[in-house]
Amino acid sequence: MRDIAIQVIDLQKSYKKINVLKGIDFEVEKGSIFALLGSNGAGKTTIVKILTTLLKPDGGSASVNGFDIINRDLNVRQSISLTGQFSAVDEILTGNENMIMIAKLRHMKNIKKVTDDLLKRLGLVEDANRKVSTYSGGMRRKLDIAMSLIGNPQVIFLDEPTTGLDPEARLEVWKIIKELAESGTTVFLTTQHLEEAEQLADRIAVLHDGKIIANGTLQELKKMFPPVKVEYIEKQPTLEEIFLAIIGKKEAN
Repeated sequence: MRDIAIQVIDLQKSYKKINVLKGIDFEVEKGSIFALLGSNGAGKTTIVKILTTLLKPDGGSASVNGFDIINRDLNVRQSISLTGQFSAVDEILTGNENMIMIAKLRHMKNIKKVTDDLLKRLGLVEDANRKVSTYSGGMRRKLDIAMSLIGNPQVIFLDEPTTGLDPEARLEVWKIIKELAESGTTVFLTTQHLEEAEQLADRIAVLHDGKIIANGTLQELKKMFPPVKVEYIEKQPTLEEIFLAIIGKKEAN
């Protein structure tokens, strides 16, 4: 029997009579990386806000770590962490001061050990006493993730975590995300970068026009693509080709 960290059933949400989510269903296994793939405006952030109790759905139900997002919202918030599209760090403070502030807000014991361990884990020890205003985009994102890990959340939500990062910083963040899953943390990742989902996710869901139009492992999604054409070599479809083909099929219907 699968151990489920997130369960979503018929989730619906509208803004000013515009249906953003039209009945969303999916499950996320504990300790896995789940990528929600979709273009800008597809509704990815809306789903994240609902699952993290920042927004109430108009219909359907969802649970995170076994807690209903409406009736047990406090329990949900205590067991998760959220890193948004833009780094939520205080530029006036140093990296270490940002970490200590969050640790105090979470009422952590042994604050120095907790913060020092996380700074070391994410490779920020040498820059811990510098003001965040001097950090690069990649360093800010790493600090943001480090702050999110204080308290050992069971599920971490990463909403387009590599937006605006250069290729090197993006690879560093990918490495961190993989290490999180390896340590048993469930990672819910939203992205519009197809390569990111292909590199990281155990399971990928494609969100389009308010609905999940495909959901599976990379290999399962590849089976939805037409058979490869054999000329001189066999060319396997990329996730980008699969994504565009799935959307094209859906729009044609």
